Amino acid sequence: MAVPLRIAIADDHALVRQALALLLEREGMKVVGQAERADDVRALVSRARCDILLLDLCMDRNTLVDVAALAKKVKVIVLTGSEQRPDAMAAMRAGASAFVSKRAATALLLEAIRAVEAGGTWLPPELRHRPETGPHSTQPMLTPRECEIIRLVAQGLRSAEVAQRLFISEATVKTHLNNVFAKLGLRDRTELTLYAVRCGIVTIDAQPVN
Repeated sequence: MAVPLRIAIADDHALVRQALALLLEREGMKVVGQAERADDVRALVSRARCDILLLDLCMDRNTLVDVAALAKKVKVIVLTGSEQRPDAMAAMRAGASAFVSKRAATALLLEAIRAVEAGGTWLPPELRHRPETGPHSTQPMLTPRECEIIRLVAQGLRSAEVAQRLFISEATVKTHLNNVFAKLGLRDRTELTLYAVRCGIVTIDAQPVN
């Protein structure tokens, strides 16, 4: 018999927590703990030994500052009333595995949970392939090798693993990555992954490479 996925919920609205718990239990998951105050979330994660934390960004304070520390212990799915790309970028850069609007249909939340459970990341459909706008909207020319490396990095491989997969040195991978970051004006692998999703280099539900 499969072990149910263990979920913890952190939200300062009791009705939201109760509704989420009913939904998740109905889907065969186990809600192992809840928190209504931001200061209680870290203790909840340690106590509940959960697989995934559903974290409201706007509790009695903004919990974005907690995401980096929490993401070292548990996979974090951010729940928020925001649907803005900068907020999604900030959450994902901090270490969240998914960004889900509270306005989204329950099917999308379940989709996000399954993607994160499988080791992937998840963004709302409207943010996945959103075209860039502004003075840097022209897409730079990427070489086939750079696209290949982006695809593997976006699927979670480290530089050494990419090197092994492509039969090149790790130093060469890092050189390609530095060139990609410079071409695209990106700062880190999280932004690179989001770029890869928006541009169709990798799909959001892609499974990690074995």
